[in-house]
Amino acid sequence: MKMKILIEFYCTRETDDAHAVLGRETAEAADLDDAIEIARVLAGTLNMPQRPDAMTIADANGATLYSGALATQAVNEGRPAS
Repeated sequence: MKMKILIEFYCTRETDDAHAVLGRETAEAADLDDAIEIARVLAGTLNMPQRPDAMTIADANGATLYSGALATQAVNEGRPAS
């Protein structure tokens, strides 16, 4: 049976640990591992104002199932040097 999840993508400011939510997405996942995989795929495909550095996954009741950093890629990857 699939569970409904809410994924929040955000950036964290190092100076004061403030969080700026960049996007929210709902999905259905078979289990927590599936939910994390869905979130990682969405982090790379959603049109957000900037690349998120962390995510939180919650269940339909709002209970946090997972919270963690996203692996970051080089900002200039695939771009020619200026």
